[in-house]
Amino acid sequence: MRQYSAAKQQHPDALLFFRLGDFYELFFDDAKVAAAELQITLTARDRERSVPMCGVPYHAAENYISKLLRKGFRVALCEQMEDPKLAKKLVRREVTRVLTPGTSIDPSLGQERNNFLAAVHSTRDAVGLAVLDVSTGEFRTTEFHGKGAQEDCREELARLAPSEILLPGDDGLFAGVEEPSHAARAFTALEPWIFTPEYAIPLLERQLRVRSLDGFGLAGHAAAAVAAGATVHYLRGTQSGAPATDTSASQATTHALEHLQSIRYYERAQNLFLDAVTVRNLELVDPLFSDQSRETTLFHTLDACITPMGKRMLRSTILRPLLDRTQIELRLDAVAAAHNNLMHREELRRALTGLLDMERLLSRVALDTAGPRDLLALGTSLHRLPEIRAALNTLNSPQWHALAESCDTLEEVSRSITTTLAPDAPLTLSDGGVIAHGIDAELDKLRSLGNSSRQSIAAIEERERSRTGISSLKVRFNSVFGYYLEITKSNLKNVPADYERKQTLVNAERFTTPELKDYERRILTAHDRAIEIERRLFADLRRLVLDASSRIRSTAQVVAEADMLANFGHLAALRNYTRPTIADSTSLEAIAARHPVVECKMDESGGGRFVPNDLSLDGERGAIALLTGPNMGGKSTYLRQAALLVIMAQIGCFVPARSLRLGLVDRIYTRIGASDNVARGRSTFMVEMTETATILNTATPRSLILLDEMGRGTSTFDGLALAWATLEFLHENIHARTLFATHYHELTLLAEQLVHLRNLRVTVSEGKEGITFLHRIEDGAASKSYGIEVAQLAGLPASVITRARQVLSQHERSERRNAQQELAQTPAPMQMTMFTPLSQRVVDRLRETDLNTLTPLQAMNLLQELQAEIAEGTA
Repeated sequence: MRQYSAAKQQHPDALLFFRLGDFYELFFDDAKVAAAELQITLTARDRERSVPMCGVPYHAAENYISKLLRKGFRVALCEQMEDPKLAKKLVRREVTRVLTPGTSIDPSLGQERNNFLAAVHSTRDAVGLAVLDVSTGEFRTTEFHGKGAQEDCREELARLAPSEILLPGDDGLFAGVEEPSHAARAFTALEPWIFTPEYAIPLLERQLRVRSLDGFGLAGHAAAAVAAGATVHYLRGTQSGAPATDTSASQATTHALEHLQSIRYYERAQNLFLDAVTVRNLELVDPLFSDQSRETTLFHTLDACITPMGKRMLRSTILRPLLDRTQIELRLDAVAAAHNNLMHREELRRALTGLLDMERLLSRVALDTAGPRDLLALGTSLHRLPEIRAALNTLNSPQWHALAESCDTLEEVSRSITTTLAPDAPLTLSDGGVIAHGIDAELDKLRSLGNSSRQSIAAIEERERSRTGISSLKVRFNSVFGYYLEITKSNLKNVPADYERKQTLVNAERFTTPELKDYERRILTAHDRAIEIERRLFADLRRLVLDASSRIRSTAQVVAEADMLANFGHLAALRNYTRPTIADSTSLEAIAARHPVVECKMDESGGGRFVPNDLSLDGERGAIALLTGPNMGGKSTYLRQAALLVIMAQIGCFVPARSLRLGLVDRIYTRIGASDNVARGRSTFMVEMTETATILNTATPRSLILLDEMGRGTSTFDGLALAWATLEFLHENIHARTLFATHYHELTLLAEQLVHLRNLRVTVSEGKEGITFLHRIEDGAASKSYGIEVAQLAGLPASVITRARQVLSQHERSERRNAQQELAQTPAPMQMTMFTPLSQRVVDRLRETDLNTLTPLQAMNLLQELQAEIAEGTA
């Protein structure tokens, strides 16, 4: 317990997993917390129950620890540092690792996901952000400037969703932020001196083994470099289990983090920016609601990648589409080459099949948590690289040639692993049999001694039976008493004088002899010596792999990109996707475009064909499209479809359309759906207005804006007025490509006033059975909302539908009378404005009239009726 108290004092904020034999035990408050969180039994180590205790088996601890880390806890592992069999007194124990949400390699983490640890450093001029995935070695950093720097940083964190964020103890960046899903599972405060240039930057330089960070793009970005240095400091402390200021611990941990040999500085403006709201609304990587299937996401729809590295790159690329036309065209050329050559594309995908997660296997090696099978798996994967490189060389485009050139086959590393390790290597080194035969002569000799033990024991047993005349005599072994001779009590009179008694049982006695003791010593010594040699050889092999770690990581990135591009080519051929055209203008023109996710779901379920639609947003025909029509008609699908086409084009993927011509988009904004934030005292309408304000204050002419049902969270005329003013502001001040879906039909009159606004409507067929959604988008404004008809389709009781029609009719008549009373008091001629019910009725009748079947006489009668109605309304 003194050992436990000392270890707990070093790590008071962590749950201490204290190794006792085959169990990890927790005591006192740690035990109470762990028992409640893990749903395991809480016991005690004394009768008074003054020391609460709980434990988990050593071999199953990883799953329990992962559960705690996912809930935001820190876990310190206190291990036995000596073999209990050899220790002559209390076994020495030390904290070897501190696991935190952002530094663990969670086995339950999806292969497509990163587990980011983030650090934030604020100065007077900038906010620096660093993110690191320990499980893959991905390490990057950036800076934000200006008045909105902190908000921009929060946006980036919300998009990256790190598991843990490191902050100086006095940092107020997240003061008042009450959304647990905003960024991380855990916030960790470090001492402010860690976030100083004098400490953090030299530490980062030592980790990267350079004298200057300029070569990594960090020149003039001190805030970003400090955040990265703080990340290294924290990681060193958690991996060594000792304070990072301890020189020996620091040096030891440098070797444990050898897969962190590079860092990349990036600017947010280098990519199409997608804020957290847009990522959520478009369901890019996660479903909108937690209980939904991931099949509703764009990532799932586009994920036919073969390797875990390819899946992670696809997910990361969807969240950060390209903004550089040259890079996009290079990718599109590569996808075209893969699309056009089925045989070579499938050769590459076949070569990638079975390739394991090289990045995460390398990280386990670097963190010294890799077992023999992990290293063997890495060697098997590296053995596939020559075949992959040969397949890359068969595809013809500049990008494929560059990937083939960068693909290091690492044949000497692969050969060393596969020849050194036994093909059936066990899980752990302590099991023995890790190193292949023929690698070390002494090891082979020791093993032969161990292998001959069965014959030797049989010989000793046969000889002693002959010598004593006891036919039931047996030579046995257990871990407590070693080798012994077991003789039943009925034969004790025949026991020779040189036998030494070791143990008395109910029906037998156990003895040993000088010969048996000597044999036991030789066998156990041989086993321990063999394990010692195997550990040394395994360490040498690990050292060889770590020396090649930068080459392995670079090649893993090549494999990831090749997998993603081949995947795009495969999808293009499978789903009839076409190559988009990148233009210099700010146009967005699609012919026969489809929604990739909805189309895929319909194909899988056999729910019919997706109805394609055209889209045109440009300065000549209209940069703003005002879309009207009924609920369930497809307005939101049409809006989301436009955004997904842009994202697919700018990640270098072919798109579901007959053609797409796109001027590059710098940012996509979405105001779709209704949500509130009760915890922060923000209503649905307040959230809507806040998101709209962000759009109006930050959008540029190169942006794409999607607004769906703006103003529905307040009174009709308030919402209508705000929507009207917003449209005018977008038209006059921003000039961005905009899709604006609404039920306010009065807004369609703006098409007569705003040059770059055009009306679109969702088509509906009306019949005796009700309405049918045609899901086609065409020019013009919708004449009605069909809200009651949609309610009828939803299954509302017939009495409710009938009463709703009566109430609607009464309101329309009341509105008509009010308008007439106002007009009676107004001397000026009435103007048909957006607020005039009479004008809407006239327009509705004209739209409902089929001119193709109207006779001249009927046309004259219709005009007379309309004239009379207008005269009556203006009298």
